[in-house]
Amino acid sequence: MSHLIEKEGFDFAFDPTACGRCEGNCCRGESGYVWLDRESIEQIADFLQMPAKEFLENYCKKVGYRYTLRELKIAGEHVCIFFDKGCTIYPVRPKQCRSYPFWDRYKNKKNLSEVCAECIGIVFKSS
Repeated sequence: MSHLIEKEGFDFAFDPTACGRCEGNCCRGESGYVWLDRESIEQIADFLQMPAKEFLENYCKKVGYRYTLRELKIAGEHVCIFFDKGCTIYPVRPKQCRSYPFWDRYKNKKNLSEVCAECIGIVFKSS
């Protein structure tokens, strides 16, 4: 399985081909934040062919001093505003999305069940 992605410090690998069989589990479910930095804001706005200010007004909400993508509530779950049978901004998706499932919280074994329940692409390394 040479297509597996591994990151140092994690007890699992990730099979990106699983995304094609998934229904966007990492893009929907419980409410959460997808934080945006200035670079992501500009890239997504450019991709959507609109000024950054318009992007922020239409697709983001401000939480404290930061911006996060808005969510839609559909059938009782929270869904990323850019999820529609797949990520509609995939080429410019935020860094937080690009790094999933390799988030620091999943280095801790007590949080592994959370990511395993959400992501069908998790593959445990053989010892």
